[in-house]
Amino acid sequence: MLVPKTQLTPSPIILVMASIASTQLGAAIAKGLFAVVSPMGMVSLRVGFAALVLLLLWRPRWRGHAAPDYWLLLVFGLSLAAMNAMFYAAIARIPTGVAVALEFSGPLAVALIHSRQRLDMVWVGFAAAGIALLAPVEGSALDPVGVLLALLAGVGWGAYILFSAKVGRVFQGGDGLALAMGVGAVVLLPLGAAADGLTLLQPRLLLLGFAVSMLSSALPYSLELSALRRMSLNFFGVLLSLEPAIASLISLMVLGEMLTVRMTLAILLVTVAAFGVAQTQPPPVK
Repeated sequence: MLVPKTQLTPSPIILVMASIASTQLGAAIAKGLFAVVSPMGMVSLRVGFAALVLLLLWRPRWRGHAAPDYWLLLVFGLSLAAMNAMFYAAIARIPTGVAVALEFSGPLAVALIHSRQRLDMVWVGFAAAGIALLAPVEGSALDPVGVLLALLAGVGWGAYILFSAKVGRVFQGGDGLALAMGVGAVVLLPLGAAADGLTLLQPRLLLLGFAVSMLSSALPYSLELSALRRMSLNFFGVLLSLEPAIASLISLMVLGEMLTVRMTLAILLVTVAAFGVAQTQPPPVK
């Protein structure tokens, strides 16, 4: 008896959760390698392999655009590189779940800037309270540099969201992302080589770097694209709000990272803020 195709297709909720888990597993594996390679070296491998895969997959057409389009692509690639580099530098200093929660300040800010809902001010309060709890005050267990780097990663994430939408209107399909990832690789690979030299060419490290790249970039991107075909952006955002909590859980299981009560409460507040903002966002204009 043949099973209908629809019954064989995973639920979009499962796809999004798998995407988040894949991303955070990749981050945990990368962090576990920081004793061997620097965060800069690791992020250069991640972005470098991701660029290679996306360029081979999409074979983007880069000719025939106006000069402003290429400047836009350049800025998009730089924001992508900064976002990833700052995040990896942050998780080298502070727990991954905390870094993800702080990084969420970027997309939350973008969503709230474009919002006209009064209720969103409540979610601002939740997010602000969560970030305030993570502030490296006297007696805090958090590295202040790590907190700052995670917030800068959030700025990069916010810029990535804004420029991603603009690039998507200029370049077809996945061409813009593939080319921007190539820009990011060109920027980061020399920095990674300067930080770690020939260490980056060790076969085992190259293999693990490729695995991290697939887990953190290629696989989540594919899963999210598939899920978004059968799910609203609002609901996608609601599920994505679980990422700080999932990051904390995976880091605990893989790396043994323990969080204080203060950190856990802060992550919960940021998660609630992201959940609330996702529900109040208007549907995209078609």
